[in-house]
Amino acid sequence: RRCRDVWRSAPPGRCDPRPCGHPASPRLLPDLASLGAALPPGPALLKLPAPGTLARPLARSPPAAHVPGAGPRAGGGSADGSGQEKYRLVVVGGGGVGKSALTIQFIQSYFVTDYDPTIEDSYTKQCVIDDRAARLDILDTAGQEEFGAMREQYMRTGEGFLLVFSVTDRGSFEEIYKFQRQILRVKDRDEFPMILIGNKADLDHQRQVTQEEGQQLARQLKVTYMEASAKIRMNVDQAFHELVRVIRKFQEQECPPSPEPTRKEKDKKGCHCVIF
Repeated sequence: RRCRDVWRSAPPGRCDPRPCGHPASPRLLPDLASLGAALPPGPALLKLPAPGTLARPLARSPPAAHVPGAGPRAGGGSADGSGQEKYRLVVVGGGGVGKSALTIQFIQSYFVTDYDPTIEDSYTKQCVIDDRAARLDILDTAGQEEFGAMREQYMRTGEGFLLVFSVTDRGSFEEIYKFQRQILRVKDRDEFPMILIGNKADLDHQRQVTQEEGQQLARQLKVTYMEASAKIRMNVDQAFHELVRVIRKFQEQECPPSPEPTRKEKDKKGCHCVIF
């Protein structure tokens, strides 16, 4: 008979039509819950060994491979899974020295003619520096003294700093030392990635700070000095790119790459001998 006919012919209270005489159990699999808990997670089914054979342990999936360069790096820089490096740059300096003009010229290739005091603006740019892709997160900060309380907050998160003054404003030049000392105090370091930028170099007839004075200050601060002009786009890209190079060098010194194992070490790791 077909299975459904057998099922229908079973007497009430019996587990099957065989004359066993035992009442049907209310639970067919009493340990089903515990059996399910013991099964490994995932869609794979438990395969029982054939009679007379030994059971083999289930093969485990290999651990996820580590992607070199992924995740945060020492020194603050980071890289995503695509290998693109990310850097947080901060532009600091006195009011009216051209910090926003430099930043917008670098980001948008556009010169801002109207002066609008900045409180805090952030920009992002993708670029390739020395054949290495990088994403630059740039923070343009306020130079006015009334916003001085905000400085320590962005100084804590910055990975590199452009110290900007105007060659036409001697007061902004003398302020640079104050910015540099504050950054080192917040970072609790003797040195940190920075470069010194003398902006508005195209206004030579209004110059109050000579190139020699800028170079002398840079030597005192142990940083690179560059003169730039946001108006004529002189050394704008070079300034930001050079700061990224300084950050990379700083991070490599902080956390040098692990040396490659020698051939002898590789052979030692690869040899596993068992003597009976």
